[in-house]
Amino acid sequence: MSSLRARLALSAYRFGGIAVYPFIGPYLAVRAAKGKEDGSRRLERSGYASANRPQGPLIWFHAASVGETSAVIPLIREIRRRDIHVILTTGTITSAKVAHQRLGDEVIHQYVPLDLKPAIKRFLDYWQPDCAIFAESEIWPTTIMELGRKRIPQILVNARMSDRSFARWSRHPSLAEALFENLALVVAQSDLDAERFRDLGALQVLKSGNLKVDTDAPSYDAPTLAAYMKQVGDRKTWAAVSTFEGEEGAAATVHSMLKEHNGQLTILVPRHPERCDAIEAMLVEQGLKVARRTRNDILSPDVDVFLGDTIGEMGLYLRMTEVAFMGKSLFNEGGQNPLEPAMLGCAILTGGHVQNFRDSYQLLARRGSARMVRDTEMLARGVHYLLTNDTARRGMIDAGFAAVHEMRGALAATVKGLEPYINPLSVKARLMPKTMANG
Repeated sequence: MSSLRARLALSAYRFGGIAVYPFIGPYLAVRAAKGKEDGSRRLERSGYASANRPQGPLIWFHAASVGETSAVIPLIREIRRRDIHVILTTGTITSAKVAHQRLGDEVIHQYVPLDLKPAIKRFLDYWQPDCAIFAESEIWPTTIMELGRKRIPQILVNARMSDRSFARWSRHPSLAEALFENLALVVAQSDLDAERFRDLGALQVLKSGNLKVDTDAPSYDAPTLAAYMKQVGDRKTWAAVSTFEGEEGAAATVHSMLKEHNGQLTILVPRHPERCDAIEAMLVEQGLKVARRTRNDILSPDVDVFLGDTIGEMGLYLRMTEVAFMGKSLFNEGGQNPLEPAMLGCAILTGGHVQNFRDSYQLLARRGSARMVRDTEMLARGVHYLLTNDTARRGMIDAGFAAVHEMRGALAATVKGLEPYINPLSVKARLMPKTMANG
């Protein structure tokens, strides 16, 4: 195994060599110009720190994007309650904003260093974390090997392994084992996820459930919601959220099919707001009147579609309706997290491609909170049925509340699994002089 590990390390480290590394600066500059990188903090992506390391125990948390960041926030707060410092890295500007809004000065935020040896080594040499905790499916070979070389325990929480990723890793079992055996602990979302991580070489695996169930419901601005609901008045509403290409067109078709019967307002929230100009053009071409959140357009009675072209306001959009279609499920693979609409009182419709959230959808479907549709016509029938049948809609909403309650407990299970790693750090932190601990 040692020779295989050496080959893996060489393969992973090769991208940190002279041939590639000089081009990272221009690469990040291009991404910053497109709004995908914070240009003022670009050096963090190369492992340079922009904050001081506090004295005492420190855990490195990494969450790639908004969903993962929101999921680990309660866990981070549990760690901070034990007087352990936390550095949180994220990969996107929007997740950085979520971290700032919800955690503030509770953590040190940095953008995650690129998975290149010079960047990772620089990051680890400076921050010297006592433990590294990654969220969901973040598997970075160079990072894993460097943490292993420094004997820093690395843990994967809320871990999931998609069908596609498992198939890909399974084609290279020796490579997978050389990586996954470095993980001190994997806390998996489901029995299937746990089994897959064991098959790929993880040595210590336990099941916790989904941390996202134990998070707070998405926040919202109450005056904004009140103003919009006053504009909506007695109109029926339904939402298509976290949509991907093709699903916005399906939502437009559904709206046109049902408008004569229901006179509804369609709330459309694409997963990637940068696509909204093109989406609006498509909607207008179909003869629909569009109001956009970023323009603060009035939801007048003749508006067909309210285009939610912002990030971080899902709590607002979902509170404007009781019927939600979850995207990336009709024409795309994987699905989107159904827990937020269930928490916020929505009857849920989804396409059949929900592999990434299989357990959540199965439980919601068994309880009667979520229904699957095969195509646009079936989606239209489902929306019409729920908009016109108050008893059925309310039954699905109540079933969603019950299912979410049933799924809770992942946070407590995760903390229990982490105790061998965090308890010694907590004792060390509390034995330090207060002036040092606060440093």
